[in-house]
Amino acid sequence: MTATPHRPHSGVFDVAVIGGGIVGAAIARELSGCEVSVALIEARDDVGDGTSKANTAILHTGFDAKPGTLESRLVARGYHLLSAYAKATGIPVEHTGAVLVAWNDEELQALPGLKEKAEANGYEHCRIIDADEVYRAIPDLGEGVLGGLTVPDESIICTWTTNLALATDAQQRGTTILLEHAVTGIDQGDEATTLHTAAGDVRARWVVNAAGLGADHIDRLFGHDRFTVTPRRGELFVFDKLTRPMVDKIVLPVPSSRGKGVLISPTIYGNVMLGPTAEDLTDRTDTATSEDGYDFLLTKGERLMPRLLAEEVTASYAGLRAAIDHPDYLIEATPHQRYLLVGGIRSTGLTAGIAIAEHARTLLEEAGLALRTRSDLPEPPQMPNIGEASLRPYQDADLIARDPAYGTIVCFCERVSEGEIRDACHAPVPAHGLEGLRRRTRAMNGRCQGFFCGAAVAALREQHHTHDGCSRQHKDAR
Repeated sequence: MTATPHRPHSGVFDVAVIGGGIVGAAIARELSGCEVSVALIEARDDVGDGTSKANTAILHTGFDAKPGTLESRLVARGYHLLSAYAKATGIPVEHTGAVLVAWNDEELQALPGLKEKAEANGYEHCRIIDADEVYRAIPDLGEGVLGGLTVPDESIICTWTTNLALATDAQQRGTTILLEHAVTGIDQGDEATTLHTAAGDVRARWVVNAAGLGADHIDRLFGHDRFTVTPRRGELFVFDKLTRPMVDKIVLPVPSSRGKGVLISPTIYGNVMLGPTAEDLTDRTDTATSEDGYDFLLTKGERLMPRLLAEEVTASYAGLRAAIDHPDYLIEATPHQRYLLVGGIRSTGLTAGIAIAEHARTLLEEAGLALRTRSDLPEPPQMPNIGEASLRPYQDADLIARDPAYGTIVCFCERVSEGEIRDACHAPVPAHGLEGLRRRTRAMNGRCQGFFCGAAVAALREQHHTHDGCSRQHKDAR
């Protein structure tokens, strides 16, 4: 008997996907489009609460990836897939374009090679421009620009909404989302693998490891020693919305042997971002900002755009990237274990996520998992808009006339309404905490960082929040 997409047969899922970030959610969505039962297992109390939430939020063309790599292929494919998916679901995207800026002769001489690399990756729209044209495009850059390379299709996107849309889509297709299920051990049997988690055992015939910063630990539980994750901290400054007229394009550094460097980018929420740093750590939980990171960004910012440094910083934050000792994505199936590793997915995983999911499906099929596409798939979810480029609820007179809660502002910095807080608490994948509300609505994300609105947001969450969804998810695991 074939398990339905909603119920694991005999308490055993066909596939368990470990990791509720963008890549894990995309894989769960892809697989739950087939006639198999799928569990998405996340250690934290919300999807997208790890590496995915602190991405630089750029929708990459893949122009600068190393040609011939799996990453270059999947980023290029993912750009088109995610662009189409964003249009279908309402994920905020702005097609700003980007300019790589050369500040010295070495960087200037590197531009033709970068253009050739882009063309080797199938992207043929780059153009080398002189200093005058760079300044016409970005007048507030600091002195000393020698030239640039345009990348007209680079875009900015909401990484939070992307993750939530994929997870919501997966759930509506039948995926069971299991939160607070940190995997602590495994037992492999002839018919199924038992995943021991902090909230009880989960059994599955096949396991996909998309655990991000913890992917090497999970891989070792399966008896492998293929790679080691080094948490790489990236710190960023977010500047006040008044700075946005200075930066309407992504300002990229010319990459060097030391890395891609620091960028300046507009955000989908109307701010400007400066960063990231790149600091290798040992602590996989250390997302604190640092004095050294602060000084480094100030120094870089002073060179890149001095006027920006005169403006107010709304927030500084840090995220951890899962850097590995391997030059490419590490996606490998072990058929006799019914196990697929999806490791070493860098920040490009935001763009490549849906393409990675397609690739994962292919590898699983080749490894022996029968995947037959369903004919009864629901329409993709329609996500609430939290981007500045489109109509927000507080601006929608017709919406407010139908439901005045959308005209009652709670977070004045970000113009977030009571109706949006309510919706986020009752969504198919609801916010279980204040940080979840922040990612779903932008509440507490503005100038005051929740100082003014935090108590009101917390009260609304308490009023609307229900544990039914979370409890139901935990019961389904057993």
